[in-house]
Amino acid sequence: MKKMKSYLFALLMGAAVALSFTSCSDDKLGPSIFPDESDVLDPSSSTYKFDKWLKENYLVPYNLDFRYRLQDVGTNMNYNLVPADFERSIDLALLTKYLWFDVYKDVVNENFLKTYGPRIIHLIGSPAYNPTSGTMILGLAEGGVKVTLYRVNAMNIDDIEMMNEYYFKTMHHEFAHILHQTITYPATFRTFSAGFYDGSNWQDRQTEVLNSQGFVTNYACSAVREDFAETIANFIVLSDADWEHIYEMASRGWATKSSADDPNAVYYCFYYYTNNEVNEEGLTYVAESQLVKTVDENGDTVYYVGRLTDSEGNRIKAYPVPDTDGVDGPAVIRQKIETARQWLDSEFGVNLDALREEVQKRQLTYKAKLEELRKEVENMQ
Repeated sequence: MKKMKSYLFALLMGAAVALSFTSCSDDKLGPSIFPDESDVLDPSSSTYKFDKWLKENYLVPYNLDFRYRLQDVGTNMNYNLVPADFERSIDLALLTKYLWFDVYKDVVNENFLKTYGPRIIHLIGSPAYNPTSGTMILGLAEGGVKVTLYRVNAMNIDDIEMMNEYYFKTMHHEFAHILHQTITYPATFRTFSAGFYDGSNWQDRQTEVLNSQGFVTNYACSAVREDFAETIANFIVLSDADWEHIYEMASRGWATKSSADDPNAVYYCFYYYTNNEVNEEGLTYVAESQLVKTVDENGDTVYYVGRLTDSEGNRIKAYPVPDTDGVDGPAVIRQKIETARQWLDSEFGVNLDALREEVQKRQLTYKAKLEELRKEVENMQ
């Protein structure tokens, strides 16, 4: 039975573009597309302070309806979904502004997200599970108008890796979809990994192997549009150490435990020989977790297979699998980043590197900032 894998993001695409939202950068915001709620906010309501904060920070400046109450008419009825927890909804609304809207306001200009941003953000407490593929949807960008963020009730602000993977990255991924729905990404992007996309079995593919084929994540190999959004989102939110790991994995060769044509095969990145010599006989694949890394007398890195020894008592060495897939993984990933960088600059006047720098800085302090932002809600009158 397949393991449940994270469906990091999904995009509702359709031939009809009735919901498409486009605007020129010098257009003026018209009247709100949502009814004036000033008369319906009840100061005695338990949610009044948060509702007023949402109005002042999203509806008024961005013409955006931030929906934290579950609206079944705005969801896919094929999934069993639960409402978002109120306190976590507050935190995610605050962090969405701090790590997404305020970043573009500071790095690009105040009007950028007024022009290109979504008009609805809808929070859902649970993910949307797909039992057929063993995946779960964590975000949707619909027609350039609406962004849905799932799995809110699992949010743990003390776990930066989890916050990055499921929330911070989702914000930038879904916004990348909105942007390329407005102005499509360059046609050259389709050529970088042509022949390597796997729309059916991406969730069963090992990410490190896909790094070597030029993808930043396994979900990136599901479709060109997802590859484009994943490239941008991961570039923005991942640390320098994360990127060093991706490029290291991308530079390695990989071998399958079973058939190379089996999408469910287990992949390993090292191997050793029973005679402790590099030749064509006695090949055995070994997981990296079984290896012991050391440095020899020449200062070279050497890998041993645990405490195993050969017939003469010598420790058995492990050697990297040759890279034979015909793809320069690091080079392809860098091509994709550069293409996205030029596209954002030429089409939208957005500096991708400046965005990343600002997000990286804010991610280091988001927990302390959250405490300050919570007080904004508490102090609403």
